[in-house]
Amino acid sequence: MSSPETQVHRPLRILDLFAGPGGLDVAAHFLDLPSIGIEWDRNACETRYAAGLPTIHADVSVMRESRFDEIPTSVDVLAGGPPCQSFSVAGKGAGRRALDTVKEFIHRLVDGEDEAKIDEDLHALGDPRTALVLEPLRWLLKAIETEGRDPYKVIVLEQVPAALPLWQVYAKLLRGGEGRLQGVKYEADCWELKTEQFGVPQTRTRAVLVARLPGEGAIEPLEATHLPFDLHRGKRRAAQADMLPTDAALPATRRRWLSMAEALDVASAREGSPVDVSRLRTGGRTKFFVVSNYGSGGDPKNRGRRLSSEPAFTVTGKISRNKVYRNLGEYEAGRSDRFTIPESGVLQTFPHNFPWSGNDQAQQVGNAVPPRLGMHVLARAVRGDTPSEEELAAATTWPVVPASTTDELRAIGCGDQSRCPPDSHKVTRSPRTSAP
Repeated sequence: MSSPETQVHRPLRILDLFAGPGGLDVAAHFLDLPSIGIEWDRNACETRYAAGLPTIHADVSVMRESRFDEIPTSVDVLAGGPPCQSFSVAGKGAGRRALDTVKEFIHRLVDGEDEAKIDEDLHALGDPRTALVLEPLRWLLKAIETEGRDPYKVIVLEQVPAALPLWQVYAKLLRGGEGRLQGVKYEADCWELKTEQFGVPQTRTRAVLVARLPGEGAIEPLEATHLPFDLHRGKRRAAQADMLPTDAALPATRRRWLSMAEALDVASAREGSPVDVSRLRTGGRTKFFVVSNYGSGGDPKNRGRRLSSEPAFTVTGKISRNKVYRNLGEYEAGRSDRFTIPESGVLQTFPHNFPWSGNDQAQQVGNAVPPRLGMHVLARAVRGDTPSEEELAAATTWPVVPASTTDELRAIGCGDQSRCPPDSHKVTRSPRTSAP
Protein backbone atom coordinates (compact mmCIF):
# COMPACT_ATOMS: atom_id res chain seq x y z
CA MET A 1 0.00 0.00 0.00
CA SER A 2 1.41 3.39 -0.99
CA SER A 3 1.26 6.52 1.15
CA PRO A 4 -1.20 9.36 0.44
CA GLU A 5 1.77 11.47 -0.65
CA THR A 6 2.83 9.02 -3.38
CA GLN A 7 -0.77 8.40 -4.46
CA VAL A 8 -1.03 12.08 -5.42
CA HIS A 9 1.25 11.38 -8.38
CA ARG A 10 -0.07 7.97 -9.44
CA PRO A 11 -2.61 7.37 -12.25
CA LEU A 12 -6.03 7.87 -10.68
CA ARG A 13 -8.59 5.10 -10.92
CA ILE A 14 -11.61 6.25 -8.90
CA LEU A 15 -13.62 9.45 -9.30
CA ASP A 16 -15.58 10.13 -6.11
CA LEU A 17 -18.50 12.50 -6.67
CA PHE A 18 -19.81 14.30 -3.55
CA ALA A 19 -16.62 13.11 -1.87
CA GLY A 20 -17.13 14.72 1.55
CA PRO A 21 -14.19 14.32 3.93
CA GLY A 22 -13.21 11.09 2.22
CA GLY A 23 -15.07 7.97 3.40
CA LEU A 24 -14.82 6.20 0.05
CA ASP A 25 -11.39 7.67 -0.68
CA VAL A 26 -10.04 6.40 2.64
CA ALA A 27 -11.43 2.98 1.75
CA ALA A 28 -9.83 3.19 -1.70
CA HIS A 29 -6.48 4.19 -0.17
CA PHE A 30 -6.30 1.07 1.99
CA LEU A 31 -7.20 -1.05 -1.06
CA ASP A 32 -4.37 0.68 -2.99
CA LEU A 33 -6.79 2.24 -5.49
CA PRO A 34 -5.79 5.89 -6.13
CA SER A 35 -8.77 8.24 -6.22
CA ILE A 36 -9.75 11.86 -6.72
CA GLY A 37 -12.79 13.49 -5.18
CA ILE A 38 -15.03 16.39 -6.15
CA GLU A 39 -16.40 18.28 -3.15
CA TRP A 40 -18.11 21.66 -2.90
CA ASP A 41 -17.84 22.15 0.88
CA ARG A 42 -14.65 24.02 1.69
CA ASN A 43 -14.38 22.55 5.19
CA ALA A 44 -14.54 18.97 3.91
CA CYS A 45 -11.88 19.93 1.37
CA GLU A 46 -9.60 21.12 4.17
CA THR A 47 -9.90 17.72 5.83
CA ARG A 48 -9.15 16.03 2.52
CA TYR A 49 -6.07 18.20 1.88
CA ALA A 50 -4.79 17.49 5.39
CA ALA A 51 -5.28 13.76 4.77
CA GLY A 52 -3.44 13.86 1.45
CA LEU A 53 -6.51 13.05 -0.66
CA PRO A 54 -6.51 14.51 -4.20
CA THR A 55 -9.47 16.87 -4.47
CA ILE A 56 -11.19 19.33 -6.77
CA HIS A 57 -13.07 22.00 -4.84
CA ALA A 58 -16.02 22.44 -7.15
CA ASP A 59 -19.69 21.79 -7.77
CA VAL A 60 -20.26 18.35 -9.30
CA SER A 61 -22.69 19.73 -11.89
CA VAL A 62 -20.33 22.54 -12.92
CA MET A 63 -17.47 20.06 -13.33
CA ARG A 64 -19.59 17.90 -15.60
CA GLU A 65 -20.93 20.78 -17.66
CA SER A 66 -17.81 22.90 -18.19
CA ARG A 67 -14.72 21.19 -16.73
CA PHE A 68 -15.18 17.56 -17.71
CA ASP A 69 -11.91 17.54 -19.64
CA GLU A 70 -10.00 18.07 -16.37
CA ILE A 71 -10.89 14.57 -15.16
CA PRO A 72 -7.96 12.23 -15.92
CA THR A 73 -8.66 9.66 -18.63
CA SER A 74 -7.14 7.00 -16.35
CA VAL A 75 -10.28 7.15 -14.17
CA ASP A 76 -12.36 4.04 -14.82
CA VAL A 77 -14.43 3.79 -11.62
CA LEU A 78 -17.29 6.23 -10.95
CA ALA A 79 -18.33 6.36 -7.30
CA GLY A 80 -20.43 8.61 -5.16
CA GLY A 81 -23.03 9.19 -2.52
CA PRO A 82 -25.28 12.09 -3.55
CA PRO A 83 -26.51 14.26 -0.64
CA CYS A 84 -29.18 12.28 1.16
CA GLN A 85 -30.98 14.84 3.29
CA SER A 86 -34.09 15.03 1.09
CA PHE A 87 -34.40 11.23 1.07
CA SER A 88 -33.47 10.68 4.70
CA VAL A 89 -36.03 9.79 7.34
CA ALA A 90 -34.34 12.46 9.47
CA GLY A 91 -35.12 15.16 6.89
CA LYS A 92 -38.36 16.67 5.62
CA GLY A 93 -38.78 13.90 3.06
CA ALA A 94 -39.13 15.88 -0.17
CA GLY A 95 -37.14 13.22 -2.00
CA ARG A 96 -39.25 10.35 -0.66
CA ARG A 97 -42.43 12.06 -1.81
CA ALA A 98 -40.86 12.68 -5.21
CA LEU A 99 -39.46 9.16 -5.75
CA ASP A 100 -41.83 8.32 -8.60
CA THR A 101 -41.12 11.68 -10.21
CA VAL A 102 -37.36 11.18 -9.94
CA LYS A 103 -37.72 7.73 -11.54
CA GLU A 104 -39.34 9.47 -14.50
CA PHE A 105 -36.41 11.88 -14.71
CA ILE A 106 -33.98 8.95 -14.87
CA HIS A 107 -35.87 7.52 -17.84
CA ARG A 108 -36.11 10.95 -19.48
CA LEU A 109 -32.34 11.39 -19.29
CA VAL A 110 -31.63 8.00 -20.85
CA ASP A 111 -34.32 8.50 -23.50
CA GLY A 112 -32.56 11.66 -24.67
CA GLU A 113 -35.04 14.36 -23.70
CA ASP A 114 -33.74 17.94 -23.71
CA GLU A 115 -31.71 18.41 -20.52
CA ALA A 116 -32.63 22.09 -20.19
CA LYS A 117 -36.27 21.07 -19.88
CA ILE A 118 -35.35 18.34 -17.42
CA ASP A 119 -33.39 20.86 -15.31
CA GLU A 120 -36.36 23.24 -15.34
CA ASP A 121 -38.69 20.51 -14.10
CA LEU A 122 -36.18 19.38 -11.48
CA HIS A 123 -35.98 22.93 -10.14
CA ALA A 124 -39.74 22.88 -9.63
CA LEU A 125 -39.38 20.01 -7.13
CA GLY A 126 -38.30 22.53 -4.49
CA ASP A 127 -35.28 20.82 -2.89
CA PRO A 128 -32.29 21.10 -5.28
CA ARG A 129 -30.51 18.26 -3.49
CA THR A 130 -33.08 15.79 -4.81
CA ALA A 131 -31.83 16.42 -8.36
CA LEU A 132 -28.27 15.50 -7.38
CA VAL A 133 -29.17 11.81 -7.29
CA LEU A 134 -29.22 12.03 -11.11
CA GLU A 135 -25.65 13.32 -11.34
CA PRO A 136 -23.91 9.90 -11.47
CA LEU A 137 -26.07 8.95 -14.45
CA ARG A 138 -25.29 12.25 -16.14
CA TRP A 139 -21.55 11.68 -15.59
CA LEU A 140 -21.83 8.23 -17.17
CA LEU A 141 -23.72 9.59 -20.18
CA LYS A 142 -21.14 12.38 -20.51
CA ALA A 143 -18.31 9.83 -20.63
CA ILE A 144 -20.13 7.73 -23.23
CA GLU A 145 -20.87 10.74 -25.44
CA THR A 146 -17.45 12.44 -25.18
CA GLU A 147 -14.93 11.61 -27.89
CA GLY A 148 -11.76 10.10 -26.53
CA ARG A 149 -13.46 8.83 -23.38
CA ASP A 150 -14.44 5.28 -22.50
CA PRO A 151 -17.46 4.28 -20.41
CA TYR A 152 -16.59 3.78 -16.76
CA LYS A 153 -15.73 0.14 -16.11
CA VAL A 154 -17.24 0.18 -12.63
CA ILE A 155 -19.97 2.25 -10.94
CA VAL A 156 -20.49 2.33 -7.16
CA LEU A 157 -23.27 4.42 -5.61
CA GLU A 158 -24.61 4.65 -2.06
CA GLN A 159 -27.50 6.44 -0.42
CA VAL A 160 -30.02 6.13 2.40
CA PRO A 161 -32.38 3.11 2.17
CA ALA A 162 -35.22 5.27 0.82
CA ALA A 163 -33.24 5.66 -2.41
CA LEU A 164 -33.11 1.91 -3.13
CA PRO A 165 -36.02 2.13 -5.65
CA LEU A 166 -33.97 4.66 -7.62
CA TRP A 167 -30.93 2.38 -7.66
CA GLN A 168 -33.20 -0.40 -8.90
CA VAL A 169 -34.21 1.79 -11.84
CA TYR A 170 -30.54 2.64 -12.44
CA ALA A 171 -29.63 -1.06 -12.43
CA LYS A 172 -32.40 -2.00 -14.88
CA LEU A 173 -31.39 0.72 -17.35
CA LEU A 174 -27.68 -0.08 -17.04
CA ARG A 175 -28.41 -3.73 -17.81
CA GLY A 176 -30.50 -2.71 -20.85
CA GLY A 177 -28.04 -0.38 -22.57
CA GLU A 178 -30.75 1.52 -24.44
CA GLY A 179 -31.13 5.14 -25.54
CA ARG A 180 -28.20 7.41 -24.73
CA LEU A 181 -26.35 4.44 -23.22
CA GLN A 182 -25.68 3.52 -26.87
CA GLY A 183 -25.60 -0.21 -26.30
CA VAL A 184 -23.25 -0.02 -23.33
CA LYS A 185 -24.53 -2.68 -20.94
CA TYR A 186 -23.48 -3.40 -17.38
CA GLU A 187 -23.83 -6.20 -14.91
CA ALA A 188 -25.67 -4.38 -12.11
CA ASP A 189 -27.26 -5.10 -8.77
CA CYS A 190 -28.21 -3.22 -5.61
CA TRP A 191 -28.84 -4.05 -1.97
CA GLU A 192 -29.54 -2.67 1.48
CA LEU A 193 -26.52 -3.15 3.70
CA LYS A 194 -26.39 -2.87 7.49
CA THR A 195 -23.10 -1.36 8.56
CA GLU A 196 -22.76 -3.33 11.80
CA GLN A 197 -22.70 -6.52 9.70
CA PHE A 198 -19.41 -5.34 8.20
CA GLY A 199 -17.57 -4.46 11.41
CA VAL A 200 -18.75 -0.85 11.77
CA PRO A 201 -19.54 -0.10 15.45
CA GLN A 202 -22.85 1.61 14.67
CA THR A 203 -26.23 0.69 13.25
CA ARG A 204 -26.72 2.35 9.89
CA THR A 205 -28.40 1.06 6.73
CA ARG A 206 -27.30 2.11 3.26
CA ALA A 207 -28.65 1.43 -0.22
CA VAL A 208 -25.74 0.44 -2.48
CA LEU A 209 -25.55 -0.06 -6.25
CA VAL A 210 -22.67 -1.84 -7.96
CA ALA A 211 -22.34 -2.07 -11.74
CA ARG A 212 -19.49 -3.12 -13.99
CA LEU A 213 -18.91 -3.87 -17.64
CA PRO A 214 -19.19 -7.55 -18.64
CA GLY A 215 -16.12 -9.73 -18.58
CA GLU A 216 -15.48 -9.96 -14.85
CA GLY A 217 -18.31 -12.37 -14.08
CA ALA A 218 -21.62 -11.78 -12.36
CA ILE A 219 -21.75 -9.42 -9.40
CA GLU A 220 -22.06 -11.44 -6.22
CA PRO A 221 -23.81 -9.95 -3.15
CA LEU A 222 -21.54 -8.80 -0.35
CA GLU A 223 -20.96 -11.37 2.37
CA ALA A 224 -21.60 -10.03 5.86
CA THR A 225 -18.74 -10.59 8.30
CA HIS A 226 -20.75 -9.87 11.46
CA LEU A 227 -24.21 -10.59 12.79
CA PRO A 228 -26.96 -7.94 12.74
CA PHE A 229 -27.75 -6.02 15.91
CA ASP A 230 -31.24 -6.56 17.33
CA LEU A 231 -32.78 -3.09 17.30
CA HIS A 232 -35.82 -4.37 19.17
CA ARG A 233 -33.89 -6.16 21.90
CA GLY A 234 -35.57 -4.14 24.66
CA LYS A 235 -38.97 -5.43 23.66
CA ARG A 236 -38.02 -9.09 23.87
CA ARG A 237 -39.33 -11.07 26.79
CA ALA A 238 -36.69 -12.68 28.98
CA ALA A 239 -37.72 -16.11 27.74
CA GLN A 240 -37.18 -14.98 24.17
CA ALA A 241 -33.79 -13.49 25.02
CA ASP A 242 -32.68 -16.84 26.42
CA MET A 243 -33.38 -18.37 23.03
CA LEU A 244 -30.99 -16.02 21.21
CA PRO A 245 -27.60 -17.54 20.23
CA THR A 246 -24.65 -17.04 22.53
CA ASP A 247 -21.21 -16.11 21.21
CA ALA A 248 -20.24 -19.78 21.40
CA ALA A 249 -23.13 -20.70 19.10
CA LEU A 250 -22.38 -18.11 16.40
CA PRO A 251 -21.42 -19.31 12.91
CA ALA A 252 -17.66 -19.51 12.60
CA THR A 253 -17.63 -17.15 9.60
CA ARG A 254 -19.72 -14.40 11.23
CA ARG A 255 -18.73 -12.59 14.37
CA ARG A 256 -20.80 -10.64 16.84
CA TRP A 257 -21.23 -6.97 15.96
CA LEU A 258 -18.61 -4.55 17.27
CA SER A 259 -19.52 -2.37 20.25
CA MET A 260 -18.68 1.28 20.91
CA ALA A 261 -16.47 0.33 23.85
CA GLU A 262 -14.49 -2.20 21.82
CA ALA A 263 -13.85 0.24 18.98
CA LEU A 264 -12.94 3.14 21.25
CA ASP A 265 -10.70 0.99 23.46
CA VAL A 266 -8.66 -0.15 20.46
CA ALA A 267 -8.32 3.43 19.19
CA SER A 268 -7.44 4.74 22.63
CA ALA A 269 -4.64 2.18 22.99
CA ARG A 270 -2.81 3.45 19.89
CA GLU A 271 0.37 5.37 20.61
CA GLY A 272 -0.21 9.11 20.33
CA SER A 273 -3.92 8.62 19.62
CA PRO A 274 -6.19 11.69 20.05
CA VAL A 275 -8.82 9.24 21.33
CA ASP A 276 -8.67 8.96 25.12
CA VAL A 277 -11.56 7.15 26.81
CA SER A 278 -9.98 7.05 30.27
CA ARG A 279 -12.69 9.51 31.42
CA LEU A 280 -15.30 6.90 30.51
CA ARG A 281 -13.73 4.04 32.46
CA THR A 282 -15.16 2.65 35.67
CA GLY A 283 -13.35 -0.11 37.54
CA GLY A 284 -10.89 -0.50 34.69
CA ARG A 285 -13.64 -0.95 32.09
CA THR A 286 -14.94 1.46 29.46
CA LYS A 287 -18.55 1.66 30.52
CA PHE A 288 -21.15 4.29 29.64
CA PHE A 289 -24.48 4.80 27.95
CA VAL A 290 -25.55 7.24 25.25
CA VAL A 291 -28.80 9.20 25.05
CA SER A 292 -29.58 10.07 21.44
CA ASN A 293 -30.35 13.54 20.16
CA TYR A 294 -33.33 12.05 18.29
CA GLY A 295 -36.60 11.06 19.91
CA SER A 296 -37.87 7.51 19.56
CA GLY A 297 -41.10 7.23 17.60
CA GLY A 298 -40.99 10.96 16.85
CA ASP A 299 -41.30 11.90 20.53
CA PRO A 300 -38.35 14.05 21.64
CA LYS A 301 -39.10 13.15 25.27
CA ASN A 302 -38.53 9.48 24.51
CA ARG A 303 -34.94 9.57 23.36
CA GLY A 304 -33.23 6.30 22.58
CA ARG A 305 -30.39 4.89 24.65
CA ARG A 306 -27.46 2.65 23.82
CA LEU A 307 -25.04 0.93 26.16
CA SER A 308 -21.30 1.08 25.52
CA SER A 309 -21.46 -2.70 25.04
CA GLU A 310 -23.66 -2.12 21.97
CA PRO A 311 -23.07 -0.44 18.59
CA ALA A 312 -23.64 3.30 18.36
CA PHE A 313 -26.71 4.92 16.93
CA THR A 314 -26.36 6.05 13.31
CA VAL A 315 -23.61 8.68 13.36
CA THR A 316 -25.11 11.87 11.96
CA GLY A 317 -23.94 15.46 11.80
CA LYS A 318 -25.67 15.95 15.15
CA ILE A 319 -23.62 13.33 17.00
CA SER A 320 -22.03 16.06 19.11
CA ARG A 321 -25.50 16.60 20.63
CA ASN A 322 -25.74 13.04 21.90
CA LYS A 323 -25.15 12.88 25.64
CA VAL A 324 -22.79 10.36 27.21
CA TYR A 325 -23.14 9.26 30.86
CA ARG A 326 -20.97 6.90 32.88
CA ASN A 327 -23.78 5.93 35.23
CA LEU A 328 -27.33 6.72 36.32
CA GLY A 329 -26.03 9.07 38.99
CA GLU A 330 -24.53 11.34 36.35
CA TYR A 331 -27.73 11.08 34.32
CA GLU A 332 -29.92 12.11 37.26
CA ALA A 333 -27.55 14.96 38.10
CA GLY A 334 -27.49 16.15 34.50
CA ARG A 335 -23.70 15.77 34.21
CA SER A 336 -23.17 14.54 30.66
CA ASP A 337 -20.16 14.12 28.41
CA ARG A 338 -19.91 14.22 24.61
CA PHE A 339 -18.05 12.23 22.00
CA THR A 340 -15.06 14.11 20.62
CA ILE A 341 -14.57 14.46 16.85
CA PRO A 342 -11.86 11.73 16.74
CA GLU A 343 -14.13 9.43 18.77
CA SER A 344 -17.04 10.12 16.45
CA GLY A 345 -14.76 9.38 13.51
CA VAL A 346 -13.76 6.04 15.02
CA LEU A 347 -17.43 5.09 15.34
CA GLN A 348 -17.60 5.76 11.59
CA THR A 349 -14.42 3.56 11.20
CA PHE A 350 -12.14 6.41 10.18
CA PRO A 351 -8.57 5.92 11.46
CA HIS A 352 -8.11 7.14 15.03
CA ASN A 353 -5.66 9.84 13.91
CA PHE A 354 -7.50 11.01 10.80
CA PRO A 355 -6.74 14.76 10.47
CA TRP A 356 -10.19 16.35 10.74
CA SER A 357 -9.84 20.00 9.71
CA GLY A 358 -11.87 23.09 8.90
CA ASN A 359 -15.18 23.94 10.54
CA ASP A 360 -18.38 21.88 10.97
CA GLN A 361 -16.36 18.78 11.73
CA ALA A 362 -19.27 16.92 13.33
CA GLN A 363 -21.25 17.43 10.14
CA GLN A 364 -18.31 16.17 8.10
CA VAL A 365 -18.14 13.01 10.20
CA GLY A 366 -21.88 12.39 9.95
CA ASN A 367 -22.04 12.95 6.19
CA ALA A 368 -19.27 10.45 5.42
CA VAL A 369 -19.50 6.89 4.19
CA PRO A 370 -18.05 4.54 6.84
CA PRO A 371 -14.67 3.62 5.32
CA ARG A 372 -14.86 -0.01 6.48
CA LEU A 373 -18.15 -0.49 4.64
CA GLY A 374 -16.59 1.32 1.67
CA MET A 375 -13.70 -1.15 1.65
CA HIS A 376 -16.10 -4.09 1.38
CA VAL A 377 -18.12 -2.44 -1.38
CA LEU A 378 -15.14 -1.27 -3.45
CA ALA A 379 -13.30 -4.58 -3.09
CA ARG A 380 -16.34 -6.44 -4.36
CA ALA A 381 -16.99 -3.98 -7.20
CA VAL A 382 -13.43 -3.46 -8.46
CA ARG A 383 -11.64 -6.69 -7.54
CA GLY A 384 -14.51 -9.13 -7.11
CA ASP A 385 -13.33 -10.14 -3.65
CA THR A 386 -13.35 -9.00 -0.02
CA PRO A 387 -10.79 -6.92 1.88
CA SER A 388 -8.06 -8.99 3.46
CA GLU A 389 -7.58 -9.04 7.21
CA GLU A 390 -4.27 -7.23 6.67
CA GLU A 391 -5.99 -4.43 4.73
CA LEU A 392 -8.69 -4.05 7.37
CA ALA A 393 -6.11 -4.01 10.18
CA ALA A 394 -4.07 -1.33 8.39
CA ALA A 395 -7.17 0.86 8.05
CA THR A 396 -7.13 1.83 11.72
CA THR A 397 -4.17 4.24 11.42
CA TRP A 398 -3.69 7.04 8.88
CA PRO A 399 -0.19 7.82 7.55
CA VAL A 400 1.26 11.20 8.50
CA VAL A 401 0.90 13.66 5.61
CA PRO A 402 3.57 16.38 5.23
CA ALA A 403 2.36 19.98 5.23
CA SER A 404 3.94 20.39 1.78
CA THR A 405 1.61 17.73 0.39
CA THR A 406 -1.40 19.44 1.96
CA ASP A 407 -0.33 22.75 0.42
CA GLU A 408 0.20 21.13 -2.97
CA LEU A 409 -3.25 19.53 -2.90
CA ARG A 410 -4.86 22.80 -1.87
CA ALA A 411 -3.16 24.56 -4.78
CA ILE A 412 -4.44 21.88 -7.17
CA GLY A 413 -7.93 21.78 -5.69
CA CYS A 414 -8.51 25.48 -5.18
CA GLY A 415 -5.93 27.18 -7.39
CA ASP A 416 -6.64 30.91 -7.36
CA GLN A 417 -10.11 30.12 -5.92
CA SER A 418 -11.81 31.66 -8.98
CA ARG A 419 -13.38 28.35 -9.94
CA CYS A 420 -14.33 27.24 -6.45
CA PRO A 421 -18.00 27.44 -5.38
CA PRO A 422 -19.04 31.11 -4.97
CA ASP A 423 -18.25 32.67 -1.57
CA SER A 424 -16.92 29.37 -0.21
CA HIS A 425 -13.58 30.86 0.84
CA LYS A 426 -15.10 33.64 2.91
CA VAL A 427 -15.29 31.23 5.85
CA THR A 428 -12.21 31.44 8.07
CA ARG A 429 -10.23 28.20 8.01
CA SER A 430 -9.61 26.55 11.36
CA PRO A 431 -5.93 26.06 12.17
CA ARG A 432 -4.58 22.56 11.82
CA THR A 433 -1.41 20.80 12.78
CA SER A 434 0.57 18.54 10.51
CA ALA A 435 4.00 17.10 10.08
CA PRO A 436 6.62 19.46 8.63
